[in-house]
Amino acid sequence: MPEKNLHYGMVIDLRRCIGCHACTVTCKMENSIPEGFFRSWVVEADKGTYPDVTRVKLPRLCNQCESAPCEHVCPVKATHRDAGGVVVINGEKCIGCRYCISACPYDARFLNPKTGTAEKCDLCLKRVQAGLMPACVSSCVAHARFFGDLNDPQSEVAKLLSENSCQVLRPELGTKPSVYYIGLDEAIAGADYANLFKRR
Repeated sequence: MPEKNLHYGMVIDLRRCIGCHACTVTCKMENSIPEGFFRSWVVEADKGTYPDVTRVKLPRLCNQCESAPCEHVCPVKATHRDAGGVVVINGEKCIGCRYCISACPYDARFLNPKTGTAEKCDLCLKRVQAGLMPACVSSCVAHARFFGDLNDPQSEVAKLLSENSCQVLRPELGTKPSVYYIGLDEAIAGADYANLFKRR
C-alpha cells in the first residue's frame, strides 16, 4: 500500500519538448488504445505573425485533478481517486454514460468503442506500482517529462516545482491539477489559445 501522503504528479518542461510524439505512440502501444483515440497526445499551434512564427508544442493528458469534475458527476462512482491520488476509472462499474467525458474541461477522456466504457490516462499506475515510470516518461527522448511524488521534497518533481516557475492548464477552473508545465505562460503567450484546447 502507498504511504498516506503520497501524491503522484508530473512536470513537463516545454522548453525541452520537441514535438516528436514519442509519448503519444508509446502510450497507445502500452495501453492498447483504439485508432483515433488517445490518453496522451501533443497539441500544436502557431504563434506569432509572419515572418516571425513559431510552433507551440503542448503535451496533453489527464491532469489528475484534486477536485476532479469527472469524479463528481459519475452516477455509479466508477471514477475515483486511487493510490497516490491518481484519478482512475473502474471499468467494471462504468456504464458508458459519457457524463465524465462532458465534465472534463481538459478533453482528456473518451469512450472506448471496444469496451463501451470511459477511458483516460491513469499515469500508468500499474507500471508505477511495479517500480517503473509511466510509459510516456520513459519514452521521452528530450527528457521533458518528470514523474514522482509531489509531497516528497526530495523527489525530482518537487525540486522542479520549487526551482522553476510552473503553471497548470486553466487554473481559473479551480480543479487543482497534478500536472505542471515549465514555461507554459511563455509558450502560449500570443498563441492561438483556443486551438490548444480544441476537441481532438
